[in-house]
Amino acid sequence: MAIPGLSRRAFVLLAAVPFSAAAASDRKNISGIGFLRIRNGRANRRYLVIHGDESTARDTLIEHMKSAPGVAFLIDGRTRTVRPHLLEIDPNRMFSAAGAALSLSRLNPSASPAAIQRELRWLDARRHQLLEALLPAPGGLLIALHNNSRGYSIQSEAPISNRVHLPAPSTPHDFFLATSESDFNLIARGPYNAVLQSGARGPDDGSLSRLCAGRSIRYVNLECALGNRAAQAEMLNWLDRLLP
Repeated sequence: MAIPGLSRRAFVLLAAVPFSAAAASDRKNISGIGFLRIRNGRANRRYLVIHGDESTARDTLIEHMKSAPGVAFLIDGRTRTVRPHLLEIDPNRMFSAAGAALSLSRLNPSASPAAIQRELRWLDARRHQLLEALLPAPGGLLIALHNNSRGYSIQSEAPISNRVHLPAPSTPHDFFLATSESDFNLIARGPYNAVLQSGARGPDDGSLSRLCAGRSIRYVNLECALGNRAAQAEMLNWLDRLLP
C-alpha cells in the first residue's frame, strides 16, 4: 500500500531500501505536519526534506538512507506549503514567530489579523515538538536537502553570508550552506560552492538555518537544482564522508 503524499518513484525507492535490522520507517504527525521518518542505527545525525515539491531531494535522501546511519524526516505531500491547522504556511518559515507571521500573511491574503494571530498562537504552542524531532543532540549534525527552480542560487545567499567559497561559479544553483565555521572550513577545502552563515543577518525569515545559526547547532543545507539528482547524490555522499 502506498504512503499518502509520496511520489510513485519515491515510494518504489522506499520499498526497495534494504534497511538493517535496527532500522525502521514510519509516519509521524509533528506540530500538525505529516512526515515520513526513516531510522537507521543510532548515529547522532539528522536528515531533512522540508518541502514536498522538491522531489529530487526526496528521492536522493531515500536512496541515501539505504546505507547512511541516522534519522531522516521527509515531509508528507507534494506541495511546497502545508496546512498544519487552519491556514497555509511554508514549513521552512515555521521556526520563528516572525517568520511564521510573514508566511501566513503572504499565503493567506484574505485571512483577518485575528485569524493570523490565532494561527501564530497555535504554532507557538507546538513549535517545540518540531524542534525536538528534527534537531540532533548536542554536537550532532543536521543535513537538509533542498532543490531550487525559481532563480535561487548561491548569489542569493552571498550578501547575507559571513564567508563565501565559490570554486564552481558555473554551477551557482548547487551549493552548501553551513552554520558551523568548523564545518564550513572543511567544506571549503573541497570543489563545491558553499556559504557560511554563522551569524544572523537581515530580517528573521523563520528558516531552520537561521534558527540553527542562532543556537550554534551544526546545520548544513545541500542545495541543488531541481532534477539534478546525480549532483545532489554526489554532494551528499561527499559531505557525509567529510564531516564528523
